[in-house]
Amino acid sequence: MEQHTNRKMKYRMLYDIHTHTTFSHGKGSIEDNVKAAIKKGLLTIGISDHGPGHLTYGVKRKKIVQMREEIERLKPLYPQIEIILGVEANIINPSGNLDILKDECNDFDYVLAGYHYGILGEQPIRSLKTHIMNAWAVYKNKSYSAQKRFNTDLVIKALYENNIKVLTHPGDKGPFDLGAIARVCAETNTLMEISNWHEAPKKEGLIECAKAEVSFIISSDAHSPERVGTFERGFKRVLEAGLDPARIVNLEEI
Repeated sequence: MEQHTNRKMKYRMLYDIHTHTTFSHGKGSIEDNVKAAIKKGLLTIGISDHGPGHLTYGVKRKKIVQMREEIERLKPLYPQIEIILGVEANIINPSGNLDILKDECNDFDYVLAGYHYGILGEQPIRSLKTHIMNAWAVYKNKSYSAQKRFNTDLVIKALYENNIKVLTHPGDKGPFDLGAIARVCAETNTLMEISNWHEAPKKEGLIECAKAEVSFIISSDAHSPERVGTFERGFKRVLEAGLDPARIVNLEEI
């Protein structure tokens, strides 16, 4: 069971619902992630491979039924842990639509969503320009105001148009107004992820997010079984930002 100690504070992760498998670009099977989660002492493990719109490693739509069947097969074999199926959908469309259809949401127990490169969506040319501009902003370490407004609007529209449980790695891969996004997350009852895999939100962004009445979740974003249940890197930023760990829904003080 992973723990993090800071002076007199010690915490454990209760559940990890952002993990990837070979159904997208993870290195382990669903069962591998389940076994790793049990070893870490988790109560729940969520499988959330990338949405089908991603050009290189999105889950194939025809495989979603297979994933569900595999989880149902595993449940009686591992009764000590809850196993749930999610998806990490992609935010790219100005309409607010994700790369999963509205009726496809019923195929999952929950929906995560985040901005990623590698998806063209409803407006391929506009999307390609968005990715190029964001990659350039990251490379130059600059926050271009017009691109920041566009990116922020993309995320806010998606939050309003969909039932998103968790906004994944907010602030990653481009400039975003995290304060504005955090306020909408609070309004829509969407958790903001503190990613252990990506450095997102960074310390400064996390301080800005914390000003809103929003709750957080810490996730491994594991792409290999040994990373399932890890949260130390993310928790370090929590402490640096002065965020009260009680605002993180899947951490427990021990």
